[in-house]
Amino acid sequence: MAGVAFEDVTKVYADGTKAVDALSLDITDGEFMVLVGPSGCGKTTALRMVAGLEDISGGVLRIGDRVVNHVPARDRDIAMVFQSYALYPHLSVYDNIAFGLKVKGMSKDEISRRVNDAARILGLEVFLKRKPRALSGGQRQRVAMGRAIVREPAAFLMDEPLSNLDAKLRVQMRAEVSRLQRDLGTTTIYVTHDQIEAMTMGDRVAVMRKGELQQVADPQTLYDRPVNLFVGGFIGSPAMNMIEATVGRDNGSLFVDIGQQRIVLDDETLAKHPALRGYEGKPVILGIRPEELEDASLAPDTPPGRRLHGTVELREALGSELMVHFTVEGTRPALTEDVKELARDAGEATTPEAKDGHALLVGRFSARARVEERKPVEVAVDTRSLHFFDAETSEGIYDKATSEKGVPA
Repeated sequence: MAGVAFEDVTKVYADGTKAVDALSLDITDGEFMVLVGPSGCGKTTALRMVAGLEDISGGVLRIGDRVVNHVPARDRDIAMVFQSYALYPHLSVYDNIAFGLKVKGMSKDEISRRVNDAARILGLEVFLKRKPRALSGGQRQRVAMGRAIVREPAAFLMDEPLSNLDAKLRVQMRAEVSRLQRDLGTTTIYVTHDQIEAMTMGDRVAVMRKGELQQVADPQTLYDRPVNLFVGGFIGSPAMNMIEATVGRDNGSLFVDIGQQRIVLDDETLAKHPALRGYEGKPVILGIRPEELEDASLAPDTPPGRRLHGTVELREALGSELMVHFTVEGTRPALTEDVKELARDAGEATTPEAKDGHALLVGRFSARARVEERKPVEVAVDTRSLHFFDAETSEGIYDKATSEKGVPA
């Protein structure tokens, strides 16, 4: 096993497209690192450079202590699991898993030991004589994993390996891949567009945008302290509500005005965002995650200064919870380039727009909420978990402004 290190690694294609821009990232021995970001952000290109499938235009790439910039793919001691299973349809499961070992000229006894060990780990023992066409999608993905495991590589590289599975099977396979990586302890770089996969699987997550690393941290830190508006909007499902606001002070208390309404900030919020005091009288972008909003009738202890009044546009009953889409009078959605890019990546035909002069927000309410469409709603806001971003730079407002590709100061 070995760590992987990117040192200002850059990839520029012949047409001038810069797919990866000065990427610096240390992945420690045995770590499960997830690269996540919108389509075209450079995450797969970065992975392919580690695999030796893409030439490196600049910088240094190390696997262990060895610089591998010009080392052929076959000599890098890595194993890659692709989005497509790429199984040989005419070979049995056993022969598919063993194929790479046979090519290397390994002895039959050693091949048998490795294949059977992998089959036991992956629960494939009863399927070894079957052909791929007789397997389910999840079983085929296990075979692809087995083909990588038997190589006993220094690192696993996985390029969206679960994207062809249905939703239920993806949840199951996420848990299986995570368990497998923990049991084997092999350094793993996992590329995905699905931020839920990233948050549930990675020891650390690296968020990329337009070829540049935005932030690398453990999943909880990304969620709680996003370094900028892009990371805040990308991490979390449903996505963070982002609206224009102005910071002010009244009788010693700091507040944010959003349209014609006001949210008073408590001491706990200011302890997390002390730099916010320097924004008095200035515009900011306020981020509110849907899970920090609740039907105020179910949170009667919430003071008036931490409530919003709106109108329900849509309610989606999900059994255990309600997704409530509501407008708030006089508010404006944040329409920065970050927000527009996130909207495009989510497949939205248009960027967020004000509805009749009001922004549309989403709240994750308790299933006990009795809200009705086209009726007024009072919404309690958990101000302890609000997010604030500089309106000009889009950087998170914490102890101080930060431009580092990491955890905010």
